[in-house]
Parts: sequence; structure tokens; C-alpha cells
Amino acid sequence: MININEAKTHLSKYARMVKRGERIVLCDRNVPFAEIRPLKDVPGARRPFGLAKGLIDVPDGFNSPDPDIEALFSNK
Repeated sequence: MININEAKTHLSKYARMVKRGERIVLCDRNVPFAEIRPLKDVPGARRPFGLAKGLIDVPDGFNSPDPDIEALFSNK
């Protein structure tokens, strides 16, 4: 637990601690009000291929043309 003034003064130090997996509780006059913790999933990181395997059923004919939509784009 650190007070906000301490956090502002040594932000780089506490950022390194969070990157290592530590959790920091911010206080205002020794009263906790927020928590800084590492993210579980890092934005932009590549996700493993095939996470939804077996969860989605693509019906036969999924890629077949739809006659109503084709009619909108043809001169027939």
C-alpha cells in the first residue's frame, strides 16, 4: 500500500513492480481507494488458433449464393 504522492514520485519503480506481477494499492492519506495490477490478457497479443473449435456449427450451403441478394446485383 502506497500513498498517491509516493506513487507519483516513484511511478517508474511501481510500474516495474506491476510488470513483475505485483499488485499495488493506492491510498489517499492512508485510506485505500484504488488498485494497480497486471492485466490478465495483454491487448494486441496473439491469441491461440482454434479457441472456438467445436463451438460453432457452419451449416451446409453457408457459402452458397442467395438468389434474392444476387437479383439485386444483376440486370435480370
